[in-house]
Amino acid sequence: MHKYIKAGLGWLALILLDQGIKLWALRNLRGKNPIVLIKGVLEFRYLENRGAAFGIFQNRQWFFILVTLIVLAGLFFLSGRIPRDRKYLPLKICLYLIAAGAVGNLIDRVFRSYVVDFIYFKLIDFPIFNVADIYVTVSAILLVLLMLFFYKEEDLEQIFSFGKRKVKEDE
Repeated sequence: MHKYIKAGLGWLALILLDQGIKLWALRNLRGKNPIVLIKGVLEFRYLENRGAAFGIFQNRQWFFILVTLIVLAGLFFLSGRIPRDRKYLPLKICLYLIAAGAVGNLIDRVFRSYVVDFIYFKLIDFPIFNVADIYVTVSAILLVLLMLFFYKEEDLEQIFSFGKRKVKEDE
């Protein structure tokens, strides 16, 4: 049971970190000039994103809220199906990071009607993003790598087969 408490507290800490940094961005960047970290490369620049990734689907907050809730339900459902074997810890961590990012941006959508974005890679003119986006993007990349190079098909069958589930004796 203490593992669940630790995981929950870690997940909550990630969400609080995202929200704390967004509050900092609101107070220090909104209505002001960007803060240049590395000239021509990286800066903090305030943006209110009322859409999804890269600003697509502007002003469809209820749609994003609904999709986020469905994705969160799916993530927690899958998380509950992952065996408690240490081998699956990286998979669970990725799911919790994605969930933390989703909740971080969900909080923005519900309470502000927009997502606070502020990290801008000027060098490549990459769309402005935030910490929650980093959680989701890095975790998604790690999930792909884990699926391609670490987990075998039989490892994943235990999670994704919705028929009879194999239960290990230590569960």
